[in-house]
Amino acid sequence: MEILQVVLQVILAITSLLLTLLILLHKGRGGGVSDMFGGGVTSSLGSSGVAERNLNRITVILGLIWITTIIVLGLLTKFTTGI
Repeated sequence: MEILQVVLQVILAITSLLLTLLILLHKGRGGGVSDMFGGGVTSSLGSSGVAERNLNRITVILGLIWITTIIVLGLLTKFTTGI
C-alpha cells in the first residue's frame, strides 16, 4: 500500500505542475495573468482555434486525472488509518 501511495503522490505532483503550466498557456481574455507577461507569447501559442481546443481538452483530461488522484489518495489514507 505504501508503494501505491508514493506512486499516487508522484502522479499528483506531476499533474499539479502540468496543470499550472497549461492553465497559464491559455489565451488571455483580458486582464489576467497572461497580460502581465505582455500577452505576446500566449497570443502566438493560442492563435489557432485548433490549438486552443486541443489545449482545452488536454487541460480537462489532466484535471480529471488530478481530481481522481486526490480522491483515491484520500480514500486510501482513510481506510489505511482506520479513522
